[in-house]
Amino acid sequence: MRSTLADDYQDVPRLVAVMAKDFPSGAATGRHSHPRAQLLYATAGLMVATTEGGTWAVPTGHALLIPPGVLHDVAMHGAVTMRTAYLAPEALAVVPPGCRVIRVSPLLDATLVALAAEPTLYDLTGRGGHLAALVLDEIARAPDTPFALPLPRDARLRRLCRALIDDPGLDGGIDAWAEGVGMSRRTLTRRFREETGLSFGAWRRRVRLLAALTRQAQGGAPHEVSAAVGYRSPRAFRAMMQRTMRADTPAP
Repeated sequence: MRSTLADDYQDVPRLVAVMAKDFPSGAATGRHSHPRAQLLYATAGLMVATTEGGTWAVPTGHALLIPPGVLHDVAMHGAVTMRTAYLAPEALAVVPPGCRVIRVSPLLDATLVALAAEPTLYDLTGRGGHLAALVLDEIARAPDTPFALPLPRDARLRRLCRALIDDPGLDGGIDAWAEGVGMSRRTLTRRFREETGLSFGAWRRRVRLLAALTRQAQGGAPHEVSAAVGYRSPRAFRAMMQRTMRADTPAP
């Protein structure tokens, strides 16, 4: 039987070590970190990872690349079938400064599943070694997606962000929110973009998108999901989601 303990994959003398593990809906890992970088990928279910730097939704067809040493907690929404790859730091051409949600190509999906079925100490010159090289190549080519929700460093902006994460349907305008945190509208919008890389409007759309994905994975009805994130109808929400995906996702 192959181990399902992450610690057993950190010192494997291979650049890529893949672990297969299943989680029931509602499970959570608790805060932890790994010496290796981690590619967190679910072939089924929705994962939501939280770090000091933000929140990251990982729906089916996507994966989260976590740098070495980053504390993170992962919550499972729906039953999750996971294939996670632990990557030696020297395996990555550039170690990312923060987490990235990437789109998983059909080739990367098949390669991760195949490598999980190989021995942990696979033959470097055989099928396992070729699969590991292909995993690294596909990760390097993968585009980012709009499922990242970075948090600003400014304590006042963080309080505002936490309020919107807790209640994605919260009604209000940017002028009122700026006044509430003791900033001018101009300062809020400038600082928010500087610290997150997103406009406040784009960030708020992502909050609603991620909240809706979570509720959908938990079995929420379309009209309940759209209302909970501040939209009058499922149609209006779908239009927002399509705009967000087109605007934020680079072309392959």
